[in-house]
Amino acid sequence: MSYQIFADKVYTGHSLLTNQLITIENGKISAIEPSEGIQGIKHVQNICAGLFDVHINGGERFHFTEKADEETIDDIYQASLLEGTAYVFPTLITSSLENILKGIEATRNYMSDNPDSGVLGMHLEGPFLNPIKRGAHLTEYVRKPSDTELESIIAHGRDVIKLITIAPEMFTPEQIDMLLASGIMVSAGHSNATYEEASQAFGQGINLVTHLYNAMSAFGHRQPGLVGATFDTDSVYAPIIVDGVHCDYAAARVAYKAKKDKLFLISDALFVGEKVTEFKWGEFNAVLQDGQYNNSEGNLAGATISLADAVRNTVQQLDIPLQEAIEMATIRPAQAVGLADQIGSITVGYPAVFTVFDDDLKKFEVLK
Repeated sequence: MSYQIFADKVYTGHSLLTNQLITIENGKISAIEPSEGIQGIKHVQNICAGLFDVHINGGERFHFTEKADEETIDDIYQASLLEGTAYVFPTLITSSLENILKGIEATRNYMSDNPDSGVLGMHLEGPFLNPIKRGAHLTEYVRKPSDTELESIIAHGRDVIKLITIAPEMFTPEQIDMLLASGIMVSAGHSNATYEEASQAFGQGINLVTHLYNAMSAFGHRQPGLVGATFDTDSVYAPIIVDGVHCDYAAARVAYKAKKDKLFLISDALFVGEKVTEFKWGEFNAVLQDGQYNNSEGNLAGATISLADAVRNTVQQLDIPLQEAIEMATIRPAQAVGLADQIGSITVGYPAVFTVFDDDLKKFEVLK
């Protein structure tokens, strides 16, 4: 099957092109060339590669950790599509080994049954976190890693878990090496690591952190912490929740100046669309108030924004150029998790999976 799309502006992931005709053949981009437009061809104002959210916890109805099955994964994916996000890592947080293995199997089955979906794998956030920085994660499930449990998670999830968040100071160097050798991308988060501990972990090969600023040792002029080590290590990617709640917009601007092309966007949405106003899973609880989810301890329990909202906020609140904001939601997350050779760019040979949006950044849609 062959078809064409004419776009006023094409955000390729590397550059901005104007007045372009994109040709698609058999689900792949086969040509991108200047054009004045052709009558009868689909016309869009702005087009980019499909937005990619590596950190999303729930859809419009279900939460992955509370209900770790294929129905929830589909809810996350379908809800994301409606908000203009084409690719996702459903995120399962700190819970029992049984629930983790259940989530792995559900993700594997969903990907097998829906090979053309945008579910590209799973993000396991925890359970090997620092209890001091657990955030809304449940104390009863936060634990130190054992070789046996790590080996079990790796064996079951090697081809499914694409990203795992750990507190590196809770691990031995050998255990970090074990995870890195598995091929699973490792991110430092929910961590109280000192600058020295974080730098050591980065030196071992960790090149990513989880939701910059949140649930990590803060920057201080005498104790730079994980935030300081992230700012000081050029190779480390830093996803950030640009909602004005998880971090002040001024702090996000500081992060942009420090991390430059290693800063990218995530939603960390607890649920999509703010349709779920109260949620309880065991001792985990969240109530939607004034546009944010809080638990009974007063901690943030997840975001309410979509990735498209994050793009809009990045442009309007951080004053970052639109081209770069789009890259922060497409090619940069793909680079951070090792998928830039497959997605994140409008390039010949890449999938014909796009996000299209209007000039006012009010409406984002997935087109494929």
